[in-house]
Amino acid sequence: MDVDVFITNYIYVDPEIFSCWLEGLTSSEAVIRQRKKVASNIPLELIASDVLDHYRTYSHLEKFLDAPQKLDSSLSFQLEKASKMHIIDQYYSLDDAVCRELLGKKLSSKYRKDLDEISERTTIKLKSCRRQFDNIKRIQKCIDESPPAGSFLKIIQREFLLSEELARKYCTIVFIACQRFELSKKKVAYLNFKDVFDCSNSIMHFWTYCYQHSQEIEEEFDKEFLLDLRELRCLFEKDREIKHLVLFRLKDSLLERSYQELDMNFRNYYRSIITIATSIHRSRELRNFFLELVEKLIEPWKMNNWNEEQVKDFLSALTKCILDLQSFGHGQTSGAEIRCLWDRFMNVMNVCLMRMYHN
Repeated sequence: MDVDVFITNYIYVDPEIFSCWLEGLTSSEAVIRQRKKVASNIPLELIASDVLDHYRTYSHLEKFLDAPQKLDSSLSFQLEKASKMHIIDQYYSLDDAVCRELLGKKLSSKYRKDLDEISERTTIKLKSCRRQFDNIKRIQKCIDESPPAGSFLKIIQREFLLSEELARKYCTIVFIACQRFELSKKKVAYLNFKDVFDCSNSIMHFWTYCYQHSQEIEEEFDKEFLLDLRELRCLFEKDREIKHLVLFRLKDSLLERSYQELDMNFRNYYRSIITIATSIHRSRELRNFFLELVEKLIEPWKMNNWNEEQVKDFLSALTKCILDLQSFGHGQTSGAEIRCLWDRFMNVMNVCLMRMYHN
């Protein structure tokens, strides 16, 4: 009897079983899940053997995923390009709930031992939490050891071959860790990862050096811009004029009760925004940026029963009224420069306050 034999060293990655392995399921748990998805006439022993074979392969493959570029030179695990990119993206995938728990924390080896608490709170398997923690640490270390020039995003994509969407997630997490934003306090605990992600991307775009020097996301704050924001102190003297303009702009869209509340509390809201602008050049105030937004603006608005539409209308009116001012006083900074500073500052404030204003 003639037998044709074909031998190949290209490995097959079963998406379902690989997903089970990434989730941290044991081989027995993976067998149970697979049993529900395959034909009922397939023996359980055959399913178990297949799952165990895949699990062994993935355990060996994991050594190369620490540095994904190694897969290109690996003779043991040869993969088609599409499969390779899929495996890498899946291995470095992140759960938003786990990411949120890690934001604001020092990612030390000691903290890794406490991941079982995160696993319990998020209902995500401990093994998966550890994988995500280790991947974040690995990427952060790579960025720390890279030359200062270049963006986080480019470094992550180059060294770890990640898709742009996933690389941006890691970029945000590393940026927050580097800048040490306070996100572990109780008052900001309600913010989810998507909230922080959108706010941080806005900050990285408008308040770092990329705003004027590059289209890429950079990690370093534009210190000159933060210092220049002190020039917005001239707006303190304009509170009555700005109040009149804002109230006039909003009069037709606000109910009488809301209009009276804004009339009474406008000065507090206005001065809080200007105070934040003129103080974030100091490291402590910048680290507490999210906390300041909650305490000085979001909490007072909620106490006075503002809805999201009111917040949006107020911020839009305030931004435009100051940009439309003809005179800013007798300081050395020109009106055009004040408008540029205000516009750049409020681009972030609008995104952050709208994103953060929810229960």
